[in-house]
Amino acid sequence: MTDELETRRDTLLSVLKGYGRVAVAFSGGVDSALVAKAAALACGENAVAVTSISPSLAEGELESAQRIARQIGIRHELVRTDEFAIPGYRANSGDRCYYCKTELYEEIIALLPRWDVDVICNGANLDDRGDHRPGMKAAAERQIRSPLIEAGFSKQDVRDLAREWGLPVWDKPAAPCLSSRIAYGVEVTPERVYRVDQAEQFLRETLHIQELRVRLEQHDLARIEVPLSILPQLADPRIRTHLVNQFRTLGFRYITLDLEGFRSGSLNQSLPLVTLQWSASEPADPS
Repeated sequence: MTDELETRRDTLLSVLKGYGRVAVAFSGGVDSALVAKAAALACGENAVAVTSISPSLAEGELESAQRIARQIGIRHELVRTDEFAIPGYRANSGDRCYYCKTELYEEIIALLPRWDVDVICNGANLDDRGDHRPGMKAAAERQIRSPLIEAGFSKQDVRDLAREWGLPVWDKPAAPCLSSRIAYGVEVTPERVYRVDQAEQFLRETLHIQELRVRLEQHDLARIEVPLSILPQLADPRIRTHLVNQFRTLGFRYITLDLEGFRSGSLNQSLPLVTLQWSASEPADPS
């Protein structure tokens, strides 16, 4: 471990210890896993990890989060969120994540007395601040803390310390919620996110890769993003025919390959520039 990373580690532990009794919004990704591990070290029994369950959670993610929480040794609580009942969330304009995080944080806040917790924190890091993350407004409104930002952690710092601490997700690709695959302006429904989840699971099993996205656009069009090196495989007649048949069964009317390949947040290109500028001015969240 470098001296710089060691200093940041110590700062992170000090920040969390200063919170007192803490609840970590825990998705099971590398950012929230590192915060959960640090909270367990700094706060001991006064730390709890909280994972939300909803249709927007991809298959296998809950089980993964439960395994990681057991490995860390932190108390793990589950809450059910109902963001799909919120009209603003279903409408899927540029602020969808605001409604999602509002629902999550309000559910956690309501349970703080039962868990005997003082502070809620998330897994946002310094690199998140320039991305479009409306959920950060929900966090700011409710005084949700971001210990990785307070301790000066970049995404690379997060991965480096997670590897040092032996967290199995240290190199896990980003896994935002399934609703983030639905194009802005297309209503978000449990049925649509289920179709996306099944399509992505099919591609992972077929191509044996983890980094990919199936974007659901207008008119039930599936836009597939994979690393550029994988594109030729999808054009192979045998794979292409199998893929088309599977996607048709899932309810997609049109199936396309994105020739720019996999990239996080590609749907944000359709948002007005003013929205992106607004989001960059606020502290980020880990959605």
